[in-house]
Amino acid sequence: MRAGMHRRKDRHRAVIFLTILLTGCASVPSRPLVPEINAATLDARSLNDPRLQAFLTASDAAAAPTDPWDLHRLTLAAVFFHSDIEVADARLAVAEAAIRTAAQRPNPSFNLTPQFNATNANPTAWTIGTAVNLLLELFGKREARTGEAKALAEAARFDVDSASWQVRGRVRAAMLALWSAERRASLVAERRDLQIDLTRFVERRLAVGEASSLDAGRERASRDAAVLAVSDAARDVADARVSLATAIGVPVRALDGIRLDYAAITDAPLPTDFATLRRTALTTRSDIQASLARYAASEAALKLQLANRFPNIAIGPGYQYDQGDNKFALSIQADLPIFNANGGPITEAAARRREAAANFTALQTQVIGDIDRAIAAYRTASASLGAANALAAQQADRKALNARVFRAGAIDHVTLLMGEIEYAAGEDARLQALTAQRTALGQLEDALRVPIFTAALPPTTSSSSRTAP
Repeated sequence: MRAGMHRRKDRHRAVIFLTILLTGCASVPSRPLVPEINAATLDARSLNDPRLQAFLTASDAAAAPTDPWDLHRLTLAAVFFHSDIEVADARLAVAEAAIRTAAQRPNPSFNLTPQFNATNANPTAWTIGTAVNLLLELFGKREARTGEAKALAEAARFDVDSASWQVRGRVRAAMLALWSAERRASLVAERRDLQIDLTRFVERRLAVGEASSLDAGRERASRDAAVLAVSDAARDVADARVSLATAIGVPVRALDGIRLDYAAITDAPLPTDFATLRRTALTTRSDIQASLARYAASEAALKLQLANRFPNIAIGPGYQYDQGDNKFALSIQADLPIFNANGGPITEAAARRREAAANFTALQTQVIGDIDRAIAAYRTASASLGAANALAAQQADRKALNARVFRAGAIDHVTLLMGEIEYAAGEDARLQALTAQRTALGQLEDALRVPIFTAALPPTTSSSSRTAP
């Protein structure tokens, strides 16, 4: 009885051991995705998040938590929060996991074929056959497959950098729009106040017969337009705040109460050596490097298909218990390339390599066009800004002259106010020219992918460096 119990225990151990072999040791916990909880987490994001502060400290140790939020810190916050970065990180994780899959050796297979000879009355009429099949991949197939996976992972790594540049560009554009909107709202409010004063003086003149009703009506219309312009400017500020929050990846209320520093927008250095920057961009942009990596992957895929012309070998050592006889066997299997020599997949892989090369050339062509267009826009906007600055200087001189003449009693309030309104209109035009020039400079930064407004971002190589929810 004890012997039977020992045999049952041995069978149980064998079953447990076989189960472990079949299932492996890896386990992945369940992570249900609940829309309501996820939305609440996104809506609760804040620039005061301790994890964000730790990320900012690790990225820029010189910055203090009490510093105003400048373009660089807001861009780092966007790298931490924005879903585009998280998607790129997730794709990189998938590509890196594919390297392990490609490098794995095929598992052996086990065959068990028990048979019973019903015509044989002998108790040993059982024939039990077992075999273990081992697949041997030859001619560098696993190496080529792994090389393709590594090249695709390298492309995904560069895609993370490209996503960072795109997020950076959106934050810069949104911050520029908010700065311009806030500045214009201030100018429009000042112009409204001047127009209200001017209308009041013209109406006084009308009351004493020194102005026509036409003059008074014209000034009232200008006053009403100025009042509406203030409302439009306030709406533009609100829209720009939403755009900035969206670019960062936080709700708009996360911007409440924070101090913004626009120095990077207004004081960005102006590039001059466009030729060198252009040559550098055509070879070092992250999307250029990603396209090169995808071409390398297509070459590795072609190498794999060329290796597939030659068959793999399957070796199957086996044992058979045949009615009391012990028999050992060794089988060798291989595909016979009789009907084809893998010609179809080879042709397809070669065509995909050609497609990858064409995509690379097309990308470089597009980059050339983007850079040339951005340089032309920047030069044109800079010329317009120069003209606007010259005009603003003339208007400032006239304003100062009017003030001196007014104090001398040579002109009245109406003439003084009209000069100040003209100056305010010139400042508005100058702001628009400056905004256009900074926008063109931002487009140039996007095309060159060279830091102009702020310093370069720290490298973002994997999702492990980011702990945003």
